[in-house]
Amino acid sequence: QVQLVESGGGLVQAGGSLRLSCAASGRTFSSSAMGWFRQAPGKEREFVAGINWSGSSTEYADSVKGRFTISRDNAKLTAFLQMNSLKPEDTAVYYCAVGSMRRGISSYAYWGQGTQVTVSS
Repeated sequence: QVQLVESGGGLVQAGGSLRLSCAASGRTFSSSAMGWFRQAPGKEREFVAGINWSGSSTEYADSVKGRFTISRDNAKLTAFLQMNSLKPEDTAVYYCAVGSMRRGISSYAYWGQGTQVTVSS
């Protein structure tokens, strides 16, 4: 079993940056792919980025490609989402999840509680 805790969210102006962290407990984290999702008010949860177990392969939604970077440190059981050039439309609750690096929500077995990111214009 894996428990996930996100942190690093907050309020930032458009064009700014934030770095989200996802701290995991449980040995399976370091051998599992994982991803970041987000959910804006009134919208469905959507895939943002995914990374394989070693960090050698990544995947991004078109809307964040070139602005966001996913990474992980297996020794510290932590994953990151570096978000640059933030836009108001990036405002959402961001979740990390373990089990896959695919875009489908059903591919993930474990989820964090989420961290709010708000981008002001």
